[in-house]
Amino acid sequence: MNSLEQLRQAEQALIQIFSGIDAQVKQNLQRVLHSFRHHRVGAHHFAGVTGYGHDDLGRETLDRVFAEVMGAEAAIVRVQFVSGTHAIATALFGVLRPGDEMLAVAGAPYDTLEEVIGLRGHGQGSLIDFGISYRQLDLTPEGTVDWQALSRAIGDRTRLVLIQRSCGYSWRSSLSIAEIEKIIHIVKQQNPNTICFVDNCYGEFIDTREPTHVGADLMAGSLIKNPGGTIATAGGYVAGRADLVEAAACRLTAPGIGSYGGATFDQNRLLFQGLFLAPQMVGEAMKGTHLTGYVFDKLGYPVNPAPLAPRRDVIQAIKLGSKEKLIAFCRAIQQHSPIGSYLDPEPAEMPGYESKVVMAGGTFIEGSTLEFSADGPLREPYIVYCQGGTHWTHVAIALEAAIATVGRA
Repeated sequence: MNSLEQLRQAEQALIQIFSGIDAQVKQNLQRVLHSFRHHRVGAHHFAGVTGYGHDDLGRETLDRVFAEVMGAEAAIVRVQFVSGTHAIATALFGVLRPGDEMLAVAGAPYDTLEEVIGLRGHGQGSLIDFGISYRQLDLTPEGTVDWQALSRAIGDRTRLVLIQRSCGYSWRSSLSIAEIEKIIHIVKQQNPNTICFVDNCYGEFIDTREPTHVGADLMAGSLIKNPGGTIATAGGYVAGRADLVEAAACRLTAPGIGSYGGATFDQNRLLFQGLFLAPQMVGEAMKGTHLTGYVFDKLGYPVNPAPLAPRRDVIQAIKLGSKEKLIAFCRAIQQHSPIGSYLDPEPAEMPGYESKVVMAGGTFIEGSTLEFSADGPLREPYIVYCQGGTHWTHVAIALEAAIATVGRA
């Protein structure tokens, strides 16, 4: 069976799942539209201001719209955030103080947070440099949250628990909203004052609820991932309890300025429109992950999540087993990307990452992971992480070439 026939077979097998995703897209889009109506979003909100950014009506309205969509008291949505890692770091430095403890409850954090915490590097002003201690609860051998350990893990100094929703560069299941809700319940039983913070990257609009709908005190993410709808040119967000969001805003800008400053550089329309498009774009990406997982599972490769399993983020991991296959896979995806198709991805050092990374990133927005891309660190067992997809048909076209390139396991 050639690669085209394999994809056609997968498409037929996934029809019911695709239909279910479309129904969820509709539900999430209704939530977005309701918030746009409630806050009377109009064309006048697209204009930006310059300089300090005071009294930017569009930015202030977008914050309120975003907070309502996310089930949060408040939100800051800012182009000044460089990345999801920056938004997360801003939230952590905003609410943690010397002598506090941060506890990661879903195993090791994503590579780019290691230097933020102080697990790698030194002297750059990490959390540990500032006297904030760090502990982590490792996952069980099955790759799940250690519920038993969590039930007795919260101490008097545990100011914040870090809940990483997505698997990142680890071979585990990403967390469902139900699991996040359970974590929060267990933490709050032990210490109601412990802040439950969720790294929400790759997870927005995957479910009909967000972490802040189920009790998370604070969360953060990137606009060049899900909530930017593939058209936000940069930025990130922090959402949650109003006092904690403002503390993060004071760390982004300065104490006394907080959420009241920050010019939007005429980006407001793209941010509003990106939020409107986000449910649909996430739905297409979810279809692409199902398709990728289904086909490569049939080819004999270990995949995570399983082909028919409910999606918990926009990432599909494939254990390719060799450096050569990892590089070849990424090159096939790059060759079938709209931007830079003539380039050959090469493994390289990347800021914030421990290992060299090979990345297929032929996207309109640099680094956008809601557009179809693929990357992986050059380390055993050579896993490629496929992300995003503005329409699943593009994913199918690129996969046809990837299948022909790497073959069966």
